[in-house]
Order: sequence, then C-alpha cells, then structure tokens
Amino acid sequence: MRTHERITAQDPALAQGQPLKSGVRQRVAVLLSMRPGVQTDRQEDVDTNQMPQLTLEEVHTWGESFERLIKSAQGRVHFRQFLKTEFSEENLMFWLACEDLKKETNKTMVEQTVKQMYEDYVSVLSPKEVSLDSHAREVISRNMLEPSSCTFDEAQQQIYMLMQRDSYPRYMNSSMYADLIHSLEQINEP
Repeated sequence: MRTHERITAQDPALAQGQPLKSGVRQRVAVLLSMRPGVQTDRQEDVDTNQMPQLTLEEVHTWGESFERLIKSAQGRVHFRQFLKTEFSEENLMFWLACEDLKKETNKTMVEQTVKQMYEDYVSVLSPKEVSLDSHAREVISRNMLEPSSCTFDEAQQQIYMLMQRDSYPRYMNSSMYADLIHSLEQINEP
C-alpha cells in the first residue's frame, strides 16, 4: 500500500476527497502524522480519530484568540506539536493537568495528583519544570500543606498568560500553522 493510500485509509475526509495536488501529499502526511497515536498524558489527545474531522473553519478560529485554540481538542494537539519544537511542551501539559485536577473530587486522588504535579512541573529537579515566579512558588508551597484542586491556580494562570503572550503569537506566525491551513485549503479545492 502506497503512503497516500495509507493516509486516505486513515482519514475518511481524504478518502472521499479529490486527488491531492503535487507537493500537498507530503505536507498532509506530516500533518496527519500528528493526529492519531500522539503520545500524551491526556486521554482526549491520544486518539484524534475519535474527534470530529478537522476543518479549515476551525483552524481559522484558532487565530481569533488563544482561548479558542486551547478550548479545541485538535487545537491543543497541534499547539502541543508546535510547543515541542520550542521545547516548551511542559507549559501546556501543566495547564492541562491543572484543568484535570479541578475536575477531581476524590480527596485522596487530589492529594496524590498534587504531589505528582509538583514533582513533574514545579520541582527544580524536574526536567519538565515550568517557569514560575517566586510569588507563585511561595503560594504553591503554602498550598502544599493542605493540597486541594486549587493548589496550582495562580501558577496555572501565570502559565496560561505566558503561553498566550509568547507561544501563541509564534504559533500563529509559524510555518506549522501556515502549512496546516494550506493543506486544508488544498484538500477543500474542487
């Protein structure tokens, strides 16, 4: 089976579409390789085949605001791939872990998760340490005495603002985002 046949077999949108134009096939293959089976700590991002088909319209909405990008499951997958290229994936992973923590109701699980998140993202010994100012670190240290789903709220907000201010504009101006739009435009052409 040729590469483009495997790609179209994996993606129903491509299977029913027009033949791809020269040069587009490779870009689509690269972009689709970011989809299924992306290794992640979050279940929702593991199998993007279970997500609705990515549309050009949705990708354009990511450019409207960082909030729109981060609320989109597929947006997070693509943004994460970009952050990997900048060696700052841990920022998104920390933010997502905080979101998951807020949903946890079991006190024991909250305490365990808080400790694990501290080791993974806050400890200076962690390879995935996020960049937090001293005030946020002090707040976390106080909150660690009685771990709760709100332990990292201030730090989460700080990381959100960092991604919004720094990483998001770079992603919007990146070749990765431009290539995604271009590939979807090519697929949608008659």
